[in-house]
Amino acid sequence: MNERDLKAVAWDVDGTLIDSEPLHHEALIAISARYGVDLTKEPEERFRGVHMSDVWRALSEEYPQDLTAEAWNDQIIDYYVWKADNLRPIPGAVETVRRLAEMGVPQVCVSNSSRRVIDSNIRSLGIENCLAGSVSLSDVTRGKPNPEPYLRGVDLLGLPANCVLAIEDSATGALSARRARLAVGFYNPSPKLARVFDYVDYEIPDLSAIPDMPFFAQR
Repeated sequence: MNERDLKAVAWDVDGTLIDSEPLHHEALIAISARYGVDLTKEPEERFRGVHMSDVWRALSEEYPQDLTAEAWNDQIIDYYVWKADNLRPIPGAVETVRRLAEMGVPQVCVSNSSRRVIDSNIRSLGIENCLAGSVSLSDVTRGKPNPEPYLRGVDLLGLPANCVLAIEDSATGALSARRARLAVGFYNPSPKLARVFDYVDYEIPDLSAIPDMPFFAQR
């Protein structure tokens, strides 16, 4: 990867820009409990970054037979949006997005969440005017780790995939970006966590350092 070729950023949202993973997990637990399924002992990491259809497939046999995937997912989204005003940005996220925008770096958001969820997250962050657009699970036929979401994001930017840096915090998302031929930056705020993905180009412990990376700072 030639660093001088990187001209834009494709942001994952959940866990990268906004601290939403606990609320996603809370919503899943709450709706599951309505149908007698106790997920309180499930680790939050089990479904982090996972396509909701895959979550449904993993859990559907535990729910009543008359519960549909659509009804289940709609209830989870309703719960999430209801509580979204309580969400907080990841440290440095909003400032970084705004600084990149001021530098003229094009940006998009690429999420494995539904359109209602990603719109709620972007609105909560207040970064709508900094983005060329966003891609949600509602906009694709196959979510991450399939490359389709990032390929859609690249189309919104109007740039070749190898000119775009994806910022991800999950193996699922990082693999999606790599399959779409983007450069992959892995947001890892804890130095105690070892990198385990050979498809990550850059480890990023602090989002605020992104504008100072050589390929952006030289603009």
